[in-house]
Amino acid sequence: MEPPLQYSAEQLLLNPTSFSQLDPPARLAVFGDPIAHSLSPPMQNAALQAYSLPYQYIRIHATADQFPLALRALPSAGFLGANVTIPHKIAALQLADSPDPFAQLAGSANTLLVENSRLLAFNTDGPALPRAIREEFYVDLRDLRVLLLGAGGGAGRAFAAQCAIERCERLVLVNRTYDKAAQLAQILRPYFSSDRLLGPAERCIAIPFQSDFLAREIAHSDLVINATSLGLRRSDPSPLPLHLLTPNLLLFDSVYSTAKTKLLLDAEAVGARSANGLSLLLHQGALAFEIWFNRPAPIETMRTALLKATATPSPR
Repeated sequence: MEPPLQYSAEQLLLNPTSFSQLDPPARLAVFGDPIAHSLSPPMQNAALQAYSLPYQYIRIHATADQFPLALRALPSAGFLGANVTIPHKIAALQLADSPDPFAQLAGSANTLLVENSRLLAFNTDGPALPRAIREEFYVDLRDLRVLLLGAGGGAGRAFAAQCAIERCERLVLVNRTYDKAAQLAQILRPYFSSDRLLGPAERCIAIPFQSDFLAREIAHSDLVINATSLGLRRSDPSPLPLHLLTPNLLLFDSVYSTAKTKLLLDAEAVGARSANGLSLLLHQGALAFEIWFNRPAPIETMRTALLKATATPSPR
């Protein structure tokens, strides 16, 4: 059963053994700041129950200052692993004892496995993306020309890395800090060295987050992915001006808010197909479960729990 309250990094640091005394004992957690909105606990607890595993998955609030010590406390507190969300994904990779190769390419980790006293780091945000795109739009990521908003780090960089591994038709990286996107394009460009796409256009480029550049590139894109934080708050504007949207675009917003973001509302207004990040959350969570337990995730059980959780207010 999902615990009614979140826990704090202070509780983990001051009394780590207390998590083993919960009923059932807490063996998995998601770290973030903020964290109360996370839908991972109902999804993962449903998966644990489906396999009759005698554990529970909890939320732990940790600030940037607290996170390193809290992470290192996981083995002594009896945890099997953890998920990591904003703003700790980059730090999780840096703090891990052994990062997975894809996590290194993505520059961040969202999943940790405790092995003896060591922390192994993985990134399931990237591998979840093609599954979510296939589920939402019935197309394969590798066949699409992708415009990625927010490619500077975190989930955005993981999505970019996955697009490169999939060798999508074209990848345009967009970021407020242009230099970050340009550096990432340089790293990923070797993945696109082939003759699949004929013509003079480069297959992996970076552009500034400016309307004139966006207008030029969106005309040659099939899929737009929002990996920025815009949309987390209901008052947030869309990351794209309405006049740039056309009915032929696929719009995927990685924000999994229960209310439609401004980007999704604008997509609906112009008749474009769109989806929020709930399917992405489902598939990254399923991949994390498989890392922790080396068995197939009960994905339909997890999906049902997520849909049920989105129909009720998030805990505060």
